[in-house]
Amino acid sequence: MRSIQLATLVFVFSTCVWAQNRMPQIQPDKQTPDQKKAFEVITKTRGPAGASGPFIPLLRSPEFMNRIQAVGEYLRFHNSIPQKLVEMTILMTGRHLTQQYEWDSHYPLAMKAGLKPEHAAAIAAGRHPEGLAEDEDMMYNYVTELLQNKSVSDATYARMVAKFGEQGAIDAAGTVGYYITIGMVLNVGRTPSDVGAGIPQLPRFPQ
Repeated sequence: MRSIQLATLVFVFSTCVWAQNRMPQIQPDKQTPDQKKAFEVITKTRGPAGASGPFIPLLRSPEFMNRIQAVGEYLRFHNSIPQKLVEMTILMTGRHLTQQYEWDSHYPLAMKAGLKPEHAAAIAAGRHPEGLAEDEDMMYNYVTELLQNKSVSDATYARMVAKFGEQGAIDAAGTVGYYITIGMVLNVGRTPSDVGAGIPQLPRFPQ
């Protein structure tokens, strides 16, 4: 009985530790000159709410933040891949990292872009969605192989290039890589999600 109680305490403690925000917002009067400049750039580029989410921990490295936000702007808004597939790729990457902020932020964007709720639910559960359109299935396989195998097979690569060209293959790989970076930053900072009202929590995969 005592061992069960101890295990419960350990679980509760680890859950609380995980939930702790390690890198909260740096108040303006505490920012260095470089941080102030980076903060101004991100709010000018993305609006007043732009300096939220991953950009809160990223502000600890302002030059890195400046450079990576430019990459993110291209991949989100100028990607050669259709927006629905971009958002599906982001959800898959967020699922892979159990990154709730990424999932909460992009779930409504994926719905707006045309991804079906049941397909997102399957991704959240770690299952291959049934009834995907041809381009969705192609992207699902491409991203899955990248995340699991760190590469793609010849058949998967050929299918991607036939549909979206070499630029599409690179943009898709870059999208995965960018959101892995952002997800890792969020996980390290334990940045809480405050944008997920009504969106189910991602279950943690067994370690």
